[in-house]
Amino acid sequence: MNDSQNIVEFPCPGCSSQLRVPSSIVGQQAKCPKCNEVVTVERPPLSAQPVPAAPVAPVQQAAPVVAPAPAVASTPPVSPIGDVRLPQESSTTPPTPSASSSLFGEAIPTPSSKLGNPNTAPGEDTEIRRLYRKMTSEIAKLYVGQDELVLGTLIALFSGGHVLIESVPGLGKTLFVRTLGKILGCQFGRIQFTADLMPSDITGAPIFNMKTQEFDFRPGPIFTQLLLADEINRSPAKAHAALLEIMQEQNITVDGTTHELEPPFCVMATQNPIESEGTYNLPEAQLDRFMFKLVADYPSEEQEAQILAMHGKQDDVDDRIRDEIETVTSPEEIVKTIRATAEVRVDESLVGYINKIVRLTRRWPQFYMGASPRAGISLIQGARALAAFYGRDYAVPDDVVQIALPALRHRVMLTAEAEVEGQSIDQIIMDLIRTIEVPRIDP
Repeated sequence: MNDSQNIVEFPCPGCSSQLRVPSSIVGQQAKCPKCNEVVTVERPPLSAQPVPAAPVAPVQQAAPVVAPAPAVASTPPVSPIGDVRLPQESSTTPPTPSASSSLFGEAIPTPSSKLGNPNTAPGEDTEIRRLYRKMTSEIAKLYVGQDELVLGTLIALFSGGHVLIESVPGLGKTLFVRTLGKILGCQFGRIQFTADLMPSDITGAPIFNMKTQEFDFRPGPIFTQLLLADEINRSPAKAHAALLEIMQEQNITVDGTTHELEPPFCVMATQNPIESEGTYNLPEAQLDRFMFKLVADYPSEEQEAQILAMHGKQDDVDDRIRDEIETVTSPEEIVKTIRATAEVRVDESLVGYINKIVRLTRRWPQFYMGASPRAGISLIQGARALAAFYGRDYAVPDDVVQIALPALRHRVMLTAEAEVEGQSIDQIIMDLIRTIEVPRIDP
């Protein structure tokens, strides 16, 4: 590197492009505009021994993004566009993990928007893994594709959480929940949210009994085990409020009396991403109670052809679910499995890794609101369940990376500038995770 005219020049470790930044941002992190590699800008060495990096700049200081050096001899000024990463909380910036960061001798994969498949991965043939294979095998008899939706829902179910599904209509969400209810041996309920829906329509209400001259409580559709809250954002906040206590504590208080729900209990709420007319945004308190936000997209060409061949006949869906789907577990076994997944070991260094991810979302430049501590709890619980599906009794950083996007994408909010630029929340979260050093876990 050479330092002339207050400019630091060095090659990008990812694509070898010659990069140039102002010397004022030495010690901070910046991103190469060509390969998106995040690097720590270091001061040029004065001797054979490298000089320690300068202290990080204050958070309020704006710094330019790394730009490729032009071929001309003159040094034009670097235009600031505000993509330099914020410094870490410590006095020095931790090293940025590269593609060579390893765990058990293997490279840690970069974060992906798709969840993996425990069925095809190596691992011990444990009881929980066999149960997972049975469930996914039965689901595949009537429901094609949507691996992220299937795996994310099962992780949330066996972690005691709830899921928010964003998708266009017609992708078979109701069929999936009904099929899952038969497989699990659980009760299935559905609420179609509309603008005139009242909280009592969800929870139930006391009804006057003319024979006994007393009020008897009539339970609402919420008293089930698998609940499909269809188009939840079409109802106002008063209807959403009816779900807050239920989703957090699995009981509901009506007219001063608390009614318990039978475990397991999982809410699957759907919202449409393309229709904005007649919808209400979910409040932050409601969103934070969902463990995952899963995105269901259109199937591939092969999958859609399989769907047409499988469901193109005028067969009754209820009959097919009753005749073709086998119940492989029970609510009692699900509760027992939830307790078993809670015993999966999470190393202290992995807890620190999760904590760094969650806390960094609150200081990331493109986010004006970061994730809450409940996001970290969801990551730990989800990593335990995913590790159990893989046949392990311990969680690894790969498990955290796989579920990071579903666990965080609905808990952070973009700044106005990032929204105007059309930046993707998923991409920003992936960039954020790449800047955090991956811990080494001993099995």
